[in-house]
Amino acid sequence: MAMNKNTVLAWATFIMIFVGLGLIALGAFRYDDVAGWGFAAVGIGFFCNSMGV
Repeated sequence: MAMNKNTVLAWATFIMIFVGLGLIALGAFRYDDVAGWGFAAVGIGFFCNSMGV
């Protein structure tokens, strides 16, 4: 499989979506204190960056 720039960007987007959703899930389900807000905020940032907002 040849990896051109579009394939690389597609993989990077998929990985960033996965990491963003994982961080949001950590903030929502694992940490109930102030740290949870930080995890969720960083996860939203990852998600927005991956979508190109």
